[in-house]
Amino acid sequence: MDRSLISASLLTLLLSLSSFHFVDSTTFKIVNKCRHTIWPGILTGANRTVLTPTGFTLEPGKSRTLTAPKSWSGRLWARTLCSHDSSGKFSCATADCGSGMVECAGAGAIPPATLAEFTLNGDQGLDFYDVSLVDGYNLPILVITVGGTSGGCSSTGCLVDLNGGCPADLRVASGNLGVACRSACEAFGDPQYCCSEGFSTPDTCQPSVYSQFFKHACPRSYSYAYDDKTSTFTCAAADYLIIFCPLPYTR
Repeated sequence: MDRSLISASLLTLLLSLSSFHFVDSTTFKIVNKCRHTIWPGILTGANRTVLTPTGFTLEPGKSRTLTAPKSWSGRLWARTLCSHDSSGKFSCATADCGSGMVECAGAGAIPPATLAEFTLNGDQGLDFYDVSLVDGYNLPILVITVGGTSGGCSSTGCLVDLNGGCPADLRVASGNLGVACRSACEAFGDPQYCCSEGFSTPDTCQPSVYSQFFKHACPRSYSYAYDDKTSTFTCAAADYLIIFCPLPYTR
């Protein structure tokens, strides 16, 4: 075969391969746009390969990119107002995972916490993702897809600082400063707010005045357990940008 034909064939093959997205892994780029240090935490779902590290420090203006294994599922959040005590135990005022260390080591966020939740490579090869305020709120967050091929790939999140306007009976304060906003379920333990006992179905568990506070401020986020229709998003073959304390954003 003519050498020029071989070169042309190889070039065509390389170009076609470069446009193909191998979904062996997904990257999460976590960005801190807050004016203060945060401590992201990560919890991997049951029977999935653990995404590491499970917790780390992220200073203002810094970012860190993690690579998640194929079909990973789990949640990410950010802890605030963290420190070590005199014995070396690590703890945070909001969204602490109770491990006593910077790494969460298999422990989830103690509410209230703003959660970014992912199931990668699920039904029909789609990623399913959402931002949840079901366990309350501690920081604004934005999730943006990068390079998705199908499935909608919409951005989602909660861009508003809810701590200042949090209803008094849900407010968590450090001194005089509001640092988090509890869910009604955590605050009152009432089955109608927790979607439990006699309120455990979509028909019996309806939005409350408290969940509507979250939904009005952050319409793309989960505000209570059965808030699926306007709060779950899908994308195929995407990477994800997760920004804490983003600037106001519309897409």
